[in-house]
Amino acid sequence: MPRYTVHVRGEWLAVPCLSSTNTIEWLGKEAVRRYMKNKPDNGGFASVEEVKFYIRRCKGLGLLDLDDTVGDALEDNEFVEVVIEGDIMSPDFIPSQPEGVHLYSKYREPEQYISLDGNSLSTEDLVNLGKGLYKIKLTPEAEIKVKKSREVIERIVKEQTVVYGITTGFGKFARTVIPKSNLRELQVNLVRSHSAGVGKPLTPERTRMLLALRINVLAKGYSGISLETLQQVIEVFNASCLPYIPEKGTVGASGDLAPLSHLALGLIGEGKMWSPKSGWADAKYVLEAHGLKPITLKPKEGLALINGTQMITSLGCEAVERAGAIARQADIIAALTLEVLKGTTRAFDTDIHAVRPHRGQAEVAFRFRSLLDSDHHPSEIAESHRFCDRVQDAYTMRCCPQVHGIVNDTIAFVKDIITTEINSATDNPMVFAEREETISGGNFHGEYPAKALDYLAIGVHELAAISERRIERLCNPSLSELPAFLVTEGGLNSGFMIAHCTAAALVSENKALCHPSSVDSLSTSAATEDHVSMGGWAARKALRVVEHVEQVLAIELLAACQGIEFLRPLRTTTPLEKVYDLVRSVVRPWIKDRFMAPDIEAAHRLLVEQKASAGFWLLCRIPLYPFYSSMPSAGFAAQSSSWPSSFGASGSDSLPAVAHRALAS
Repeated sequence: MPRYTVHVRGEWLAVPCLSSTNTIEWLGKEAVRRYMKNKPDNGGFASVEEVKFYIRRCKGLGLLDLDDTVGDALEDNEFVEVVIEGDIMSPDFIPSQPEGVHLYSKYREPEQYISLDGNSLSTEDLVNLGKGLYKIKLTPEAEIKVKKSREVIERIVKEQTVVYGITTGFGKFARTVIPKSNLRELQVNLVRSHSAGVGKPLTPERTRMLLALRINVLAKGYSGISLETLQQVIEVFNASCLPYIPEKGTVGASGDLAPLSHLALGLIGEGKMWSPKSGWADAKYVLEAHGLKPITLKPKEGLALINGTQMITSLGCEAVERAGAIARQADIIAALTLEVLKGTTRAFDTDIHAVRPHRGQAEVAFRFRSLLDSDHHPSEIAESHRFCDRVQDAYTMRCCPQVHGIVNDTIAFVKDIITTEINSATDNPMVFAEREETISGGNFHGEYPAKALDYLAIGVHELAAISERRIERLCNPSLSELPAFLVTEGGLNSGFMIAHCTAAALVSENKALCHPSSVDSLSTSAATEDHVSMGGWAARKALRVVEHVEQVLAIELLAACQGIEFLRPLRTTTPLEKVYDLVRSVVRPWIKDRFMAPDIEAAHRLLVEQKASAGFWLLCRIPLYPFYSSMPSAGFAAQSSSWPSSFGASGSDSLPAVAHRALAS
């Protein structure tokens, strides 16, 4: 017998349906009848018949035709919302889809698994888990560690030993001993009271990352959670049942208590939860719809679920991965701009960068040479000004290796810290099974990821700052030798005038966002937690800075491609022509003024999906010299003589030639 979960004015009602031929209208009336039955005043209605309503799916908010049958319109156990006419919105209603709903409708349950042991998760793996590409299982070694850790907790409870968070209260109440009969209640009260976050909920991808990362930490075997409970958490992840987690409320020590408490609240069947099947609903109904039961917390398990830096780190993981992606594409976009502005490639000569041997600088210079210089894909644009009298270019073009280079090095530095953090135990107290004891410490303090993410924001912002200056050069006819604002019939048309203003606005906003949050601290928990990291804000603003960088570079990409139009029929190098073709597959040339925001969003989407670098795998994923990964910085100049002469300038076996053949195939 099919059953439907119906939301009426803040209440969720399970409505069984004896016949699939019953109509949607019948379902709505039956839900209203049950709602009225539960209210002393019948909910303010005299009868079901006088109630006028419409019905929409919780997933996607699609309206349903009242005359359709439930069998034709709904899946078994689908979630729907009855909206009473005259109500602005149900009092307890949360929009059924989070931000960016169009991205989540494509969700398909994955078939592949990632095995977690707490020690070997990569940033790429975590991002892919967030995207819903994998399910999770534990390694056998992790299961053994979790069991041994739990045995220590069971002994503490049995012997009634006084241990923080297990047989005592929390924070200021650490000296308050809790009777054995109240230890389970202690854990539930902890989760409920600490679920005090505010703001919009994390998106499904970010919630999945947070949940996956918490599982990875618990798999290390230092948290004292039972294997049974951890397996329940994994089942929730694999079903993509994602608790409602407000994005604000953590000070980054003791860990991310508020957001992780909201995570745990959903796991115990309280609060709200989202799944691709249900949209937003009460957690207990979402779990039930997926055949899952709420977790019953044992001693220490509430604390095990909420103590750690996983929100800072999961958001930081997304930020550093997106930063790396946009940094690779920034080199391609800047090279295209240099072509349009008829710049020289002399500044990328190998000898220049050999005498200042920063790794990132050398990497970026190599990419520029690979994109701009080759006998295999010569640039007609470059050839057209080969004998001009210009000696050198403006800093925004000439100094790309130096500016983009430090961004690359910054990202590598931050990624190293984040990778360490995602495979670290950040609980308190820590359970050491081999010593058969627990030790209180401070691994929950978020200073490491907080400082690193502040640094990431400062570093990656520079890609937008220099990009905005290149956009100015493209739009300014006195600097570009192109039509003003890259459009014909200027005056009648404004072209890229305000697109450049948008870029300037984003760069300016980034300057404020780059102020480090981790220099702040406020004493909390009655001066028990008297120094905190503010890492949650560091992570969220780093993500916002990265998004702004992506958007500014999307505008530059559009402007550079528009500049190419005025240089036709001359062509640039084969790789850059492919970038031009990619952009033109989603955005047509700017002949006269039109609604520009969709074009910027289309270009932004190309960059988010890394389409601009997808064809340059050799150039962007392996942008280093053959010895580069093992090369000490000081040995850079000494080994430079072993390179093929002028990579990308000549030689049939140069890496650009290999890349060109890969592109052609």
